[in-house]
Amino acid sequence: MTTFPAATITGYPRIGRDREMKKAVEAFWAGRATLAETESALAAVRAQTRERLAALGLTEPYAIPADFTGYDQVWDIASSLGIIPARFDDLRGPDGALDAAGYWTVARGVGDRPPLEMTKWFDSNYHYLVPEIGPDTPIRLVDDRVVRLATEAPGLRPVVVGPVTLALLSKAADGAPEGFTPLDRLDDIVTAYAALLRALADAGVAWVQLDEPALVADTWPRARTVEATASAYRVLGDLETRPALLVMGSYGPLGDALPPLAASRIEAIGLDLVRGGIPDDVDILTGKTVVAGVISGRNIWRADLQEAFGTLGALRARLGDDSPVAVATSTSLQHVPHDVEREDALDPELRSWLAFADQKVGEVLTLARGLAEGHGAIAGAIAESVAVRARRAAHPGVRAGEVPVVPDAFRSREPYEERVAAQEDLGLGSLPTTTIGSFPQTAEIRRARAAHRAGTMSEGDYDAAMRAEIASVVALQEQLGLDVLVHGEAERNDMVQYFAENLDGFATTGHGWVQSYGSRCTRPSVLWGAVRRRGPITVEWSRYAQSLTAKPMKGMLTGPVTILAWSFVRDDQPLAVSADQVALALREEVADLETAGIRVVQVDEPALRELLPLREEDQAEYVSWAVRAFRLATSGVRASTQVHTHLCYSEFNEIIDAIDGLDADVTSIEASRSRMEVLEPVRDHGFARGIGPGVYDIHSPRVPSVGEIEAQLRLAVAVIDPRRLWVNPDCGLKTRQYAEVTPSLENMVEAARRVRQNP
Repeated sequence: MTTFPAATITGYPRIGRDREMKKAVEAFWAGRATLAETESALAAVRAQTRERLAALGLTEPYAIPADFTGYDQVWDIASSLGIIPARFDDLRGPDGALDAAGYWTVARGVGDRPPLEMTKWFDSNYHYLVPEIGPDTPIRLVDDRVVRLATEAPGLRPVVVGPVTLALLSKAADGAPEGFTPLDRLDDIVTAYAALLRALADAGVAWVQLDEPALVADTWPRARTVEATASAYRVLGDLETRPALLVMGSYGPLGDALPPLAASRIEAIGLDLVRGGIPDDVDILTGKTVVAGVISGRNIWRADLQEAFGTLGALRARLGDDSPVAVATSTSLQHVPHDVEREDALDPELRSWLAFADQKVGEVLTLARGLAEGHGAIAGAIAESVAVRARRAAHPGVRAGEVPVVPDAFRSREPYEERVAAQEDLGLGSLPTTTIGSFPQTAEIRRARAAHRAGTMSEGDYDAAMRAEIASVVALQEQLGLDVLVHGEAERNDMVQYFAENLDGFATTGHGWVQSYGSRCTRPSVLWGAVRRRGPITVEWSRYAQSLTAKPMKGMLTGPVTILAWSFVRDDQPLAVSADQVALALREEVADLETAGIRVVQVDEPALRELLPLREEDQAEYVSWAVRAFRLATSGVRASTQVHTHLCYSEFNEIIDAIDGLDADVTSIEASRSRMEVLEPVRDHGFARGIGPGVYDIHSPRVPSVGEIEAQLRLAVAVIDPRRLWVNPDCGLKTRQYAEVTPSLENMVEAARRVRQNP
């Protein structure tokens, strides 16, 4: 067996240093590139990544992960195993596989065939496509994608979502009998994985990484998860022909899933020691390689090398000489940007505190050297790490992070019934229509914003351009017949970055892109210090938009939890403290919107589920501070001001208590891809305020018909009192084109009219 490398990473950003993956895929979708040209461009991104990682020092065989995906890692393995929804069966070739074009068609949908559902990848801001598995779904190896990528260069370690995680992350296909779960097909899934492992071995691959993050979560019945782990890895470990296996448990401690892995014949187990610490029973791993995830793959702060090296020493002492210890990242680095050295516009002191993916590779290599040669070999690097953290702690902007004690009265409003009565003069009947907030960001908007940022467009000209866009968006909504309007957010580059640029304690990057889903990339802001509002942020845009219409205009804000979730947040104080700092700043903004005559204010919390801890024992504390922060931001207005919130791509049944606790007058949620499944737990919970389940999916370019939206609405009306039901898309329209948005909204308004007339 080939020895596992002493230093590795468990994954790397897949988008390319300048988002080449995004540009290549979107050029294909737009018809500007052929399939062959697109495949060639993606291969170039993979080659660039391999060259970069080798140059950084990952030169041992199998130190570089082959984890590239053209859209999503879950969909990669699902499609490789032929797990393709029956509605797309016509896209299969004779061998049961999709071609490259079909791969993206299923991901995005086509015509009247919706794509796979999308939801959050554990407690991160990455979204994965949800495979659909039924009792009769074909499951067998049909595509050699994994083998092809693993053999593009010698010594690559393919990274594949593990069989238990694949089963747990999937959903029951339409028509599956009651009580069926995809985990019921685990034996078939494992058989297909066995075929994949044999194919990799035959291709000369010596190590394979199977990612099993589902093993660290309490999302599924724990006993069955542990039983499935034992079953799957007993079979895979006992295969006569296979590569050596690393099973990686990221995002938390493996807990009771560790013993069955230890009892199997797999060669290596990866531990997230950032989230989980050294397990009490780690000695059961004696004889296996332990891949120690001591460098965080989730944040961008330079590691405390002294602490990390101490953890490695303690781990080695517990395991003894029979268990090699390899140094690694705790998770894939897909969650962080490529290289902090490109951020020449950042304050140099702040930049010195940060480590992006490339710098984290350096930290892994430094610690591996120390483990091999002793503390003295890296004493200088450790001393520098300690000094950097000391400078950061002493910085005035960091030290000013205290939040005053906030009275409970600041976190509550009048009873909902009183608010409903006070809001009657808004004149909204049953099934009012609205959108989530943003309208398409056209090329003209982006050019104007770029010119203004570069100083080639004056403040006055930029203001005029944005006002013209707002006027156009308001006029379109009036023409469409929407009931509650939005200003379209033309002035906003990103729903978090826009606020970060207007709050003290934040910094923004120039090249800090990370993948959110598919080709969609975001640039998380950096929350490094005490947060304060410098002045009104959105008020003048909303005031102007309201002056153009007699209909209610929504003021649009991003909530405190989402601002934290979609930023890289300082790790030197509790998240609850940072959340309250942001909430106090937003509270001032909400009050100013009300004073400006805005009667409807939406404070979006699409990431509320995202930060929910994966272990049940930690969830109550999170829900408490998250709800309290939202209520702090929204409870300073009169009963006559209607407060909305929006949540998307979440397992709502898991956080329904938290959603209820927000006490918003109206909550809009993603529901179209799941065909309104989310509404049953909402009903069963007794949720009694306004609810707006999304009636069409904005992440697909397809235009839903009136009949399709009407069918969704009728499903909703069957579950929710229509007097509390709102009609809206799943999410904001920023990423879509007007050629798609206008007819979709026309159909939505018409569908709402039909259901009102004939409930």
